[in-house]
Amino acid sequence: MVTATLYIEGGGEGRELGARFREGWNEFFESAGVGSRTKIVRGGTRRQTFDRFATAVEVGRPGTVSLLLVDSEDRVDRRHSVWQHLHARDGWHKPPGAGDDQAFLMVQIMETWFLADRVALRKYFGTRFRQNVLKQWSNLESVPKSTVDDVLRRATASCSKRYSKGKVSFDLLAQIDPALVEAACPHAEVLLNRLRNL
Repeated sequence: MVTATLYIEGGGEGRELGARFREGWNEFFESAGVGSRTKIVRGGTRRQTFDRFATAVEVGRPGTVSLLLVDSEDRVDRRHSVWQHLHARDGWHKPPGAGDDQAFLMVQIMETWFLADRVALRKYFGTRFRQNVLKQWSNLESVPKSTVDDVLRRATASCSKRYSKGKVSFDLLAQIDPALVEAACPHAEVLLNRLRNL
């Protein structure tokens, strides 16, 4: 059986946050039914994640495919492939030996995925979570990064536990429903289908 090593942007500093990062992603992929074939690697900064992925592609390992997952940071032009977006935004070139189906985007950021599962947000943040701050966006992937950050901050401003990157974001990642995420975020669906079809 072919497995995937997924190099994912982020993870924070220190061993504890690294463990929570992997735990959150493992729970998410387990819930999606692809956990047994997916190994998570904390990439670090955006550039470090790309470099680690590129090195893994160059070295290669039989029975393992290396995949890259980073935030798009901006809206993705429908005419652009993932690699075209990453080249236009970051100046990255597809590494020699990498395929078009080895790079994936969280559009526009990982937190966008959280907005797809409002039940999980309410359950995690409690009764003081202000759901009315979250609009009914027709296209979640078109919501700018700054707006996603702002609505999560405002919706949790009165909660005993406020939204923040790190522990809270990794806890949420473990609790959201992947089916809701892929229904609302086409780029997430592409990633999960790639993992299902290894």
